[in-house]
Amino acid sequence: MTEEELATKAPESDAQEGPIPGDTSAQQGASMGEHSATGAPTGVGPSQEISKIADVDVYITKPSDYPHLPSKLLLFLSSGTGVHSRNNQLQADKFASEGFVVVMPDQFAGDALQKNSMNPDTAPDANTSIIEKVKLGLADTAKSFMIDMWLARQSQEKVLPLLHKVIEGAKDEFADAVANGDGLYAVGYCFGGRYVLLLGSELPDTVAKGQAVKDEEQGVVKAAPQIKAGAIAHGKAAA
Repeated sequence: MTEEELATKAPESDAQEGPIPGDTSAQQGASMGEHSATGAPTGVGPSQEISKIADVDVYITKPSDYPHLPSKLLLFLSSGTGVHSRNNQLQADKFASEGFVVVMPDQFAGDALQKNSMNPDTAPDANTSIIEKVKLGLADTAKSFMIDMWLARQSQEKVLPLLHKVIEGAKDEFADAVANGDGLYAVGYCFGGRYVLLLGSELPDTVAKGQAVKDEEQGVVKAAPQIKAGAIAHGKAAA
């Protein structure tokens, strides 16, 4: 498969697809999925680097004519595979080629979902022995447990404050792109999709900052949306 074909795939398709065992209906679809982490910067895009914003690792890719021609700022929230996934980077590069300065943060603070957390590559068939089926079932159960444990670590209280730091830092660093687009745009895949929805919503201020509402009787102050517009995706693509 060529790099151009990879760039048009949904980022989550660099691993086996399917809902994470134990997910609720709200966690499935655009907000969650099974993924693996692969790859490094490919050099396909015009200008790419893994850097830091507000002490958070970010993958940044820019149009080749930036800053000489105006661009818009796009926050790219990846699937569970994270910033080092080659497929995620290629997709971010594709947005950069369309005129966006793209910032993809490490939402997981170095704890992206690893390939060995995926479902087994071998599925039982009619010729599989009972013992082999038992072994595969045990392996599947163990990996499902690992995914559940990983999801439990990626709490809203952990992820939202990190995203807010990156957003503020990116707005300062790329103020010209923010001004040109009259705000910040965002796209999210699977896990990242949920946070695009949260960033685009009017949430209670404490919830928007990743905290629980402490006293509802004192009234709720809502925080304004953090993005001008957003899109989410959870498509499947053939390998």
